[in-house]
Amino acid sequence: MEQLKENKMGTMPIPRLLVSMSLPMVISMLIQALYNLVDSMFVANINNDALTALGMAFPMQSLMIAFQTGLGVGMNALVSKLLGQGKNEQAARAALHGLILTGVNYIIFFIVGLFALPLFFSIQTNSQSVIGYGVEYLSIICCCSFGLFMQICLERFLQSTGKTVYSMILQATGAVINIILDPVLIFGVEALGIPAMGVTGAALATVIGQIIGCIVGIVFQIKCNKELTLSFKGFKINGGTIKTIYAVGIPSIIMSALVSVLTFGMNVILKSFEEAAATTFGIYFKVQSFVYMPVFGMNNGLVPIIAYNYGAGKGDRIVKTVKLGAIVAAVMMFIGLLIFQIVPELLLSLFNPSEDILRIGIPAFRIFSISFAFAGISIVLSSCFQALGNGFYSMVVFLIRLIFPTLPLAALLGQIGGLNLLWFSMPICDMLGLCMAAIFMTIMYRRVIKPMIQKNTA
Repeated sequence: MEQLKENKMGTMPIPRLLVSMSLPMVISMLIQALYNLVDSMFVANINNDALTALGMAFPMQSLMIAFQTGLGVGMNALVSKLLGQGKNEQAARAALHGLILTGVNYIIFFIVGLFALPLFFSIQTNSQSVIGYGVEYLSIICCCSFGLFMQICLERFLQSTGKTVYSMILQATGAVINIILDPVLIFGVEALGIPAMGVTGAALATVIGQIIGCIVGIVFQIKCNKELTLSFKGFKINGGTIKTIYAVGIPSIIMSALVSVLTFGMNVILKSFEEAAATTFGIYFKVQSFVYMPVFGMNNGLVPIIAYNYGAGKGDRIVKTVKLGAIVAAVMMFIGLLIFQIVPELLLSLFNPSEDILRIGIPAFRIFSISFAFAGISIVLSSCFQALGNGFYSMVVFLIRLIFPTLPLAALLGQIGGLNLLWFSMPICDMLGLCMAAIFMTIMYRRVIKPMIQKNTA
């Protein structure tokens, strides 16, 4: 019976399969986006400097997630492919390598949390108040990040065997606990003797939620994920396995880290404008996650489907999955575009905005959201490249979308026409990224997918 469940990725009709694999992840991603939003909404009630500090902490938090999700993509693609080939023992050994590399990621960011944060914030702002809040918040996030790294690793274990419901539960558990603890630890509860801890409370709520989510994930892995039984008995580190994981994982890490580079670079560029510009940009990245997170959630279900059918040599199922994923992503992004165009002031009002933030933010939200028209499909195609073992194409697409020429263009447009022209740099580059993704997809189809289809029909 377990084998039949495992093979649903190779046999179940694609629409039903994509829903069963992706819907739990979409829900969990929306909960995650809600947590990010609520976190900043509560901190906004401390003061604008605290809110700005959380926005400037975002690049480092994104970098942490990039390191681990990139590792997870490489590990997940390899594990799903091996499972598709019926090599369960090799899949388990690949998963153990991912577990060890997760520990390495934690050590890296623990060191960053101890030594690098004052410099990190001082590059982005001249405000000592913002720097103080930022170091206070991010030092806790980095030094206690073992919960985050393990939680993501365990999510990937569950996703690789198609158990996305369990993955959703463990992620949602951490996020919900975070949301509950935020007001308690930020503002305190006098009746319970809990003091108001401000941004420290926000950080503690985050890491406590992550650690509890990690514990739930461990239980699910041991009790429910029998297809991927992990044991270190007789285990030896294999350099070839690590190389295979990072062949896909490193481009994915770079690709995901581009979000950190973008936000950090934009904060440095916005430093020459008024302080409210950086705050507005930080708010945008919190709110836009409600549009992007469902697409990323769908991709988390889409990648193992493509990887499994790639391993099984079923090219027709890969084509159907990519087409359906692109359509769903486009619809999600169109809904987001309408909301940002029609009610940007309502979105901004969630963060107790000043008049300067409203003046800057309303046109910024409308301009930024033009990107949604292009980004959804390019994200799906980039995930397809990863699942087919070509992380390099994904990296190139994201470089075009988020770094080259986004940051130089933003600096140039800002000098020419001020903030409102600067914001156009992102939709312009998202359009270029989609064009490049379409070209790469054509190449991948001809070289990889079409030969599979021809072989199966011969």
